[in-house]
Amino acid sequence: FDSVAVKEPKFEIDGVFLPPDGNPGMIYFCEVQFQKDERLYERLFGEAFLYFYRNRDRYSNWQAVVIYPSRSIEQSDIQPYQALLNSHQVHRVYLNELGDIRESPLGIALMVLTILKEEQAPVEARYLLERVKTEVASAETSRDIIDTIATIMVYKFTKLSRREVEAMLGLRLEETQVYREAKEEGILQGRQEGRQEGRQEGRQEGQQQEAANLVRRLLRRRLGNLSDAMTNRISNLPLSVLEDLSEALLDFTSMDDLSAWLESH
Repeated sequence: FDSVAVKEPKFEIDGVFLPPDGNPGMIYFCEVQFQKDERLYERLFGEAFLYFYRNRDRYSNWQAVVIYPSRSIEQSDIQPYQALLNSHQVHRVYLNELGDIRESPLGIALMVLTILKEEQAPVEARYLLERVKTEVASAETSRDIIDTIATIMVYKFTKLSRREVEAMLGLRLEETQVYREAKEEGILQGRQEGRQEGRQEGRQEGQQQEAANLVRRLLRRRLGNLSDAMTNRISNLPLSVLEDLSEALLDFTSMDDLSAWLESH
């Protein structure tokens, strides 16, 4: 027997859905797992219980949702957590068991779209876009669903250019959130503010750094990890060039495209 001190680790929770402020209620922990992780439940329950412990006075109860593409991705040894997994508080979702994408509600169909094979995904994506026109009355909801479909397809077909994805879906990516992300996270605003009179040099440098961070993040999503040399090169680009690059990178399909663009600019 011994008295043991457990050092508290730092957790990064995938997603937490909180009730409205001032309304103590249910808190939802969401984990999306598309790769095998034999310590997933150790981490999920560790971070969920720790967070709930730290905020017990704010919430009355908790639920956890784990989303898998299929059962084969689930952690192999679940015995220590069997009671929790069988309880009404933990929900495991297997996307390949949700049914036919054309017979599912739009919300479920969007999740199924993420696991379709590349030869099937374009046809079903266009079908869902047509369903949006007839089934969704709210313009805001319709736009959100179209944005989600476009985002799924852009990340599913990373080797295709923006124009090829547009032709595949029959829509303009300029009108979707996945395209606007580079613009709306501050690059244009930073450039416009940088032209205002009295802008201090330190703030200009801060805007350039924020823009460089954003562009590097978008490039990693599109092309994968960047070399140290490429990272440094992008970090030193002027703000105006970073703005142009944030738009051009949606057409990149390889690191060669990035290198060629930088050489020409």
